[in-house]
Amino acid sequence: MPMTTSEKRTLDVRELRRTLGQFPTGVTVVSYSHGDECYGATVNSFTSVSLEPPVILVSLARSSRAAAMITGRPFAVNVLRHDHQSVALQFAGKPQSAAPIEWDLRGAAPRLRDSVASFCCRPWAVHEAGDHLLVLGLVEEFAYHAGDALVFHQGAFKKIN
Repeated sequence: MPMTTSEKRTLDVRELRRTLGQFPTGVTVVSYSHGDECYGATVNSFTSVSLEPPVILVSLARSSRAAAMITGRPFAVNVLRHDHQSVALQFAGKPQSAAPIEWDLRGAAPRLRDSVASFCCRPWAVHEAGDHLLVLGLVEEFAYHAGDALVFHQGAFKKIN
C-alpha cells in the first residue's frame, strides 16, 4: 500500500539510509554501449530473480544517465573485485585516478576485465518503482573468476574475509 503524504513527511530519509546500510551488499557496475562508446554505472541493488529462465534485476535511479540509456539495450552486470574501489567510485561519478578502464568487448554488451563475475543480458522488462527503475535482464552469457568481491556496508567499501 502506498504511503500517504503525511506518512512521507515523518520518515527521516537519512536515518532510513543509515538503517538500510546495515545490510551489506555487493558492488557492481552495470555496463552498456552507445554508439562506439562504453558506459557504466555503479550499482549495489542487484539480485538474481530466476534460474528458469535466467533473469537478474538491477535498480537504477530514474534520474541517472544509465536509466535513460540502458532501456532496450543489452547490458552487463560486473561484480567488482575487492580491490576495485577506484572503479566503483569512477562509475559513481567520483573518479579517483586516471587509470584507464579495461573493457572486454566480446559479446552483446561491454564487460569490465578482471571482475569477479559478469552477466551479459538481453533486456527483459523495466518496472517503475518510486524514484528508481527496476531493470530485468535475461542472462545470455556469464563468467566468474577467483577472487573476493567488493562489499558496501555501513557507508564504506569492505572486503569479504
